[in-house]
Amino acid sequence: MTVSDGEPHMKGGAEATESSTLSLDDGDIHVCQDGPRDAPALLLVHGSASSTRSWNPMVPLLTGSHRVIRIDLLGHGRSAKPADRSYALPDQARRAGVALDRLGVEHAVVIGHSSGGVVATALAERRPDLVTALALINTGPSLDAFIAPPSAATGLAQWPPTDEQLRLFASTGFSRAGYRIPPELLDDVRRMTHHTLTATMQATREYLVQQALPDRLMALGKPLLVIFGEDDRRWRSSSAADYRAVPGAKVELLPGLGHSPILEDPPRTATPLLAFTTIHSVRVD
Repeated sequence: MTVSDGEPHMKGGAEATESSTLSLDDGDIHVCQDGPRDAPALLLVHGSASSTRSWNPMVPLLTGSHRVIRIDLLGHGRSAKPADRSYALPDQARRAGVALDRLGVEHAVVIGHSSGGVVATALAERRPDLVTALALINTGPSLDAFIAPPSAATGLAQWPPTDEQLRLFASTGFSRAGYRIPPELLDDVRRMTHHTLTATMQATREYLVQQALPDRLMALGKPLLVIFGEDDRRWRSSSAADYRAVPGAKVELLPGLGHSPILEDPPRTATPLLAFTTIHSVRVD
């Protein structure tokens, strides 16, 4: 079942974003769609403690040639936040696949930011028929690449968190000089429950412990683009080289940007993405 939430969003004369809710067996999933519905599909997957809104600056740069689909993973954004459902990565990937099925999408290039790239990998493992290619943006290849945060920014034990705690928690996500964290991104963390925040982050850790992403991707044989802000403060950018073990993988480092190049410099991030998707997108008949 698909329910429109009645809240289209206009972007400077561009087409309105179609925002809807998909009722899945284990919780409602919020979906946004932009661009021509008959164009090749891109699925954009956000990272931990984020939402579809983290992709807002990127969407206008991608819709000229693509149908852009964004989802709020269960526990995030405007999707349901049940306390009694699994947040394991294979289950999040299954829901993403069901969402694309409901939307009539048969093939998609899947782009994930941060832990969204881990979900994208899990989706390709589960649904290789659906995923034609993968693009991972500042997605750590293994836990060895993780940069431990300053002790004051390790987590959000108090709930709900204060504004100061939220800003500290989010601060390592950005490195570009003068960049100001959008307040809506802090609101996305605030919208979560403490359970969904901790459960989703733990699920990513468990998935990476089981097997590093390059090993998983080698087995899949999908075209792969890896983009990394070179000044990432959460994952060592030098670890992007680990993905070169995947045959044919293309790795792009973006100097002067941190963990969130999709927000810090959308045009520079979109350039390699569009070059990649132009080659690997499947056109709708």
